[in-house]
Amino acid sequence: MVCATCWQDITFLDRPWCAVTGVPFSYDPGPGALSPQAIAFPPPFEKARAAVLYTGKARTLVHGLKFSDRSDLAPWMAAWMLRAADDVVEDGAVVIPVPLHPRRLWQRRSNQSADLGRYFARLAALPYHPDWLMRIKATRQQVGLGLKARQRNVQGAFRVPQAARAHLKGRTVLLIDDVFTTGATLNSCTRALKRAGAARVNCLTFARVAPELD
Repeated sequence: MVCATCWQDITFLDRPWCAVTGVPFSYDPGPGALSPQAIAFPPPFEKARAAVLYTGKARTLVHGLKFSDRSDLAPWMAAWMLRAADDVVEDGAVVIPVPLHPRRLWQRRSNQSADLGRYFARLAALPYHPDWLMRIKATRQQVGLGLKARQRNVQGAFRVPQAARAHLKGRTVLLIDDVFTTGATLNSCTRALKRAGAARVNCLTFARVAPELD
């Protein structure tokens, strides 16, 4: 799937990184260190991790899965995500993907986050429940929006169905998405999950934008 030349164009993320957001550090500040962003604006989730930097070939892979119906890429990408997930996979956790609005799902025919979540759950031997979180607001695409606009766009966009709340109560959720950009979507999902009774939410994405863009 990835030739030798393309492989060199992929930047895999590894420690040292922020203990909360997973943003990589250019030097090792020691265990448990937090990024300035995590200190100034603590996110609602417990931890976020990503497998690769959202540049070059990694961006091409995301676009193939998301816009070109390349669901065959999902198993490979999920396997790379497993490598970055050692401290966000917790006992008793349930895997939930970031949902699409039904209208967007009809247009795209598949949800890239659900594809990644399904394969990741199999690899990690965790239960997978894509129906425990739904998008109730037909938001515009986040591409091209700034941080504040992204936050407004997804505010109140997600809800846990009533039938899932009893099952979710007290559970740890591993929330799956394709790319961590500003964190606005993951934050909104996390708040909806915690309002419905989830005890903890960790986030895992295939890629994340470069730290200076986050």
